[in-house]
Amino acid sequence: MDPVDVVPWPDELSERYRRAGHWRGRPLGDILRDRAREHPDAPAVLCEDLSWSYAELDGRSDRLAAGLCELGVRPGDRVVVQLPNVPEFLPLLFALFRLGALPVLGLPAYRASEVVHLCRSTDSVAYVIPDIDPDTGFDYRALAQDVRARVPSIRHVLVAGRAGPHTSLREVDAEPRPLQAPEPGDPALLLVSGGTTGLPKLIPRTHDDYFYNLRASAEVCALNRRSVYLAVLPMGHNFPLACPGVLGTLQAGGSVALCSSPSPDSAFAAIERFSVTVTAVVPPLAALWTQAVRWSSADISSLELLQVGGARLSADTARTIGPALGCELQQVFGMAEGFLSYTRRGDDPETVATTQGLPLSPDDEIRIVDESDREVPLGAVGSLLTRGPYTLRGYYRAPEHNCRAFTADGFYRTGDLVRLTPEGRLVVEGREKDLVNRGGDKVSADELQNHLRAHPAVLDAAVVPVPDSYLGERTCACLLLREGYDQVPDVAAFLRDRGLAAYKIPDIVRICDSFPLTSVGKVDKRELARTVGSAPSAGAAEFRPGDPAADARPR
Repeated sequence: MDPVDVVPWPDELSERYRRAGHWRGRPLGDILRDRAREHPDAPAVLCEDLSWSYAELDGRSDRLAAGLCELGVRPGDRVVVQLPNVPEFLPLLFALFRLGALPVLGLPAYRASEVVHLCRSTDSVAYVIPDIDPDTGFDYRALAQDVRARVPSIRHVLVAGRAGPHTSLREVDAEPRPLQAPEPGDPALLLVSGGTTGLPKLIPRTHDDYFYNLRASAEVCALNRRSVYLAVLPMGHNFPLACPGVLGTLQAGGSVALCSSPSPDSAFAAIERFSVTVTAVVPPLAALWTQAVRWSSADISSLELLQVGGARLSADTARTIGPALGCELQQVFGMAEGFLSYTRRGDDPETVATTQGLPLSPDDEIRIVDESDREVPLGAVGSLLTRGPYTLRGYYRAPEHNCRAFTADGFYRTGDLVRLTPEGRLVVEGREKDLVNRGGDKVSADELQNHLRAHPAVLDAAVVPVPDSYLGERTCACLLLREGYDQVPDVAAFLRDRGLAAYKIPDIVRICDSFPLTSVGKVDKRELARTVGSAPSAGAAEFRPGDPAADARPR
């Protein structure tokens, strides 16, 4: 791959990580191969209507890799994958790992705007989708027709389900063949960022670094062959994929159970049915589960560990989780770009409630700095910079952005405001980035503002977060209207027509006479957020876009 596409680690750091045993020179396809050889009949994948052993998952992955070869997918090719939590996701992922092609992991909530961007920016040759969302009726096959018409590089649309005018993923099948294993230092997959600069940046993760990410995470979480991990968050997210997620569970020899909905009814039933021992949720779901368990008849006593991450978890909520659900809580702070921090199994409850724990790796380097990149005193709040054996050195095909996102010596500017306790534990205090963290879904203010400004009634737009007891933050779009318009425009329908994901549609729209400005004439978003957050909501238009977390919210 061209050096402009992916920025490698310097040789001296690469050698350090190999000597330390972090990087072991194994491609990700070996995760499954090793376990299938050791205990072929053990259950690997569980869901309502099937159970696949390790041997069966391994065989399906090999046949799918061969079928993709016959379609013309080659090492280094990119394939956009937009699948929900369905069994087909896992053999597809391993097939691409073994082939040396790169899955580009989109999220089920993405629509035309995001998907076209992913396909174009990666020159993807194939796009993999479900057929219809059973909850909303959304037809991904129609979306794929639009994407294919707009992105010439897409040669194949593969459908998990009824294919319509496309190709059924089930038909992509051939006798296994010898494949040249990818180099461990090669990119293995592309994750999407939750960044603030418009459409998502792409994060290249190598076989070496991602294998370490999931293996070390599984060790911190004490996963083993008796572990049963329930995937309730979309597996295209880094958190449920490899922190330790489904890949870390398979690496440890455990079982992965799939759940199509994070609602308490669905998730609790799955926990009981599959004797789930560990799962991961975002803070709004954790809070909802602690309430729902009071009226649920499901037996969730098998649950040993609940991971909570993706957004800030209040200490008050954290203190209620263990007693309510009868399990241990683990706070997880991190990013798809790499760096992770976990509270540890056995930490005292107050440490778990009030900190985000310790960095995953002994070779994680962190700096906490002020606006001039000078390190702040211990205990002071500053911006988190980090580098290490699983933190990227540069975004995919983004040399100009990388100059801003990294220091000259390769530290990644996370945009998070943190402090360290005297014991060396990380406490996350906020963030610098212009981002709304809506229950774990990251909404870029810049991207949303640009869409809003295209509305014929909108002169200018500023997007700010407002506090919310359930989601943590909701998205508030503050609008200045053009002359002749005095009503709140139907921005929800407008944004849907532009192909925007549902979770990005503003929860609140406020009409303003003017925006507060800083001394240099920029919109003072801190003051704007303070004003709209404290003002009564009368006269404001409010929307609930219908993402899974919002759907689960008590009315």
